[in-house]
Amino acid sequence: MGAMGRGEGAVAEAEALRKAILSGCGGRSARKTGPVGVRRSRDGDGGGRVEGRAVCVTGGVSFVGSALVDRLLDRGYAVRLLVETQEDWDKLRETETLWGGVSAVMADMTDMDSLCRAFDGCTGVFHTSSSLDPGGISGYSKHMAEIEVRAAERVIEACVRTESVRKCVFTSSLLACTWRQSDPRSRRVVDESCWSDEQLCRDKKLWYALGKTMAEKAAWEAAARGRRDLKLATVCPALVTGSGFHRRNITASIAYLKGAREMFAEGLLVTVDVEKLAGAHVSIYEGMSSHACGRYICYDRVIQRGEEAEELERRLGIPSRILLSGEPAAPCSPPSELSNQKLFRLMNSGRKCTFDVYYDVTWN
Repeated sequence: MGAMGRGEGAVAEAEALRKAILSGCGGRSARKTGPVGVRRSRDGDGGGRVEGRAVCVTGGVSFVGSALVDRLLDRGYAVRLLVETQEDWDKLRETETLWGGVSAVMADMTDMDSLCRAFDGCTGVFHTSSSLDPGGISGYSKHMAEIEVRAAERVIEACVRTESVRKCVFTSSLLACTWRQSDPRSRRVVDESCWSDEQLCRDKKLWYALGKTMAEKAAWEAAARGRRDLKLATVCPALVTGSGFHRRNITASIAYLKGAREMFAEGLLVTVDVEKLAGAHVSIYEGMSSHACGRYICYDRVIQRGEEAEELERRLGIPSRILLSGEPAAPCSPPSELSNQKLFRLMNSGRKCTFDVYYDVTWN
C-alpha cells in the first residue's frame, strides 16, 4: 500500500491527494492547519466535521491512502495524515495538500511515543502504510517483511495506549489468505477463515505474502493483548488497480504479482478498483460501531482470460510475469473459489458479523 520510502512517485501521489482533498471539499478554499492535530470545522464552515469524527491515516499519500482520504472527506471526517519522512512532508507542503479538514504530523512507525502523539485526539486509525523497497528488484524483501511486522505491532499497541482511539481498520492483503497447500482432489474455497502458509511462502520466497500474513497476525495478537474496548478489523484487498495505478502503485503491484502464474492457474488472480477499496474501508469502519468485525476479503474482478492477463502485464511493463508466450488461458473451472460474501453482506445489509472480534492466530 503506502511505501515507507518512496522515490519519484511521491510527487504524483501528493498531487493526486491534493486534487482529492479539493474535490472532497467541493473545491472551496480552506485554512491550512498546523503541523499537528486535526482542525475541526466551525458551525457553518460547510464541512460538517465535528468532535468524534477525527481519524488518522497512515500511508495517506499513497495510492490507496489518497483515495481513502477523499472518501473520508466526502463522509465528513477530519483527517490527519501520518507522514513518515521529511521528503513526504516537504511534498505535502509544496503541493499545498494540507487544506480543508486535513492536517499532517510526522511520526516514526517504529516508535511508540511518536505514534501515540500522532494518534492522540483521533477516534479512529486507518493503517494503510506498508514497507516497500522501490530500489529493489521485486519491491519487497525478507527484510521488508520483518519491518512490516514490527510496524504493525507498534501501530496496534499505540492504538491500545491512546485513550481517544476506539477503532482501527488495518489494511492487509488477499495474499495473507491465498497461499496454502492445495488438495488436487477437491475444490477449495478461500474466505476470511483462511490464512496463508508461512512456510510455503518462505519456500517459494513470496516475501510480500509472508510479510502481509505475519503483519496481520501480529496486529490481531497485539489487539488481543490490549484493552478490550479497541475494535480492530482488517481488509484483505486484491491487487489494487484504478486510474494511474501502473504509475502510482507500480512497486506494490510488482511485489504482489510474484507467483502470479500460480494465482492465475488457481483462479485467484483478482483485482479491486482503488475507489471501491476506499469505500469498503469506510463502510467497515462505520459498521464497527455496531456489527462489523474481523477480516474482510475485498475484490471486484477475477482475471480469467489470457488477454486480460496480457493487458495487465502490458500496463505494468512486466511481460511474461503471468503468462508465458503462447500459454493458454486458465482452466474454465479453476481449483479454487474465492469468496467476498462477508464484505458484500456488510455493504448491502445489516446482517451481523459471525466472526469473533479478535482472531486466534497460530504461528507456523
